Amino acid sequence: MNSRPHTPIKVSPPRTWDARLARRLVTPLVNTRVSPNHLTTLRLVIGVAGALCLARGGFAWANAGAVLIVLSNFVDHTDGELARIGGKSSRIGHFYDLASDALVTVMLFVGMGVGAGASNMGGFVVDAGWLGAAAGVAVALIFFLRMRIEEMAGKAGTKQAAVGGFETEDVLYLLPIVTLTSVVMPFVVVASIGAPLFAVWVMVDYWRVARRSAKPSPAGAAASETAQAWASK
Repeated sequence: MNSRPHTPIKVSPPRTWDARLARRLVTPLVNTRVSPNHLTTLRLVIGVAGALCLARGGFAWANAGAVLIVLSNFVDHTDGELARIGGKSSRIGHFYDLASDALVTVMLFVGMGVGAGASNMGGFVVDAGWLGAAAGVAVALIFFLRMRIEEMAGKAGTKQAAVGGFETEDVLYLLPIVTLTSVVMPFVVVASIGAPLFAVWVMVDYWRVARRSAKPSPAGAAASETAQAWASK
């Protein structure tokens, strides 16, 4: 006997335009063997390929890498949407998605730095590879801290700001402009400064959430006092 087809679960529409398009594209996959992890793997492969192209350097390779990174960023929305409307969410899949996001983003910055090579800026020879690595390490720290914040405060604690249907991470859609205008080196320099600063901000946010989570709730404090009172009798 064939299993009855599942109707896509009705959930609130996504906040961003790319996530809405992703939901439309994955809706036909609800009753197939395609899982969110398959789409996460696809996103990972495309993203790694894009980072490797950026690392090759040169105008053509850099632009090809930028296009692949943009595609990877879009595919990143498909796994989550399929998990939501298909009832296919899993804890392992969630962490796999986070790990893939971190790896692709770190490789993106390192790849851009390696591709840009060394450059003379103000009389100093700057190795963009190290700058990209600094940005990549900062991004890895940001992903780790956001994962810890999510464990303590839930997904609402790590929700990105959305304006006009776009989130902070959607800035990656502008990457082809960076490669087309050949400003990869300045972009890497800015990222090597901005990413560590943002990591510091996330560290402060993590510290606040950790302190808030460590504080006992009023009900818990009352229960503790009651237990102590009974114990003293």
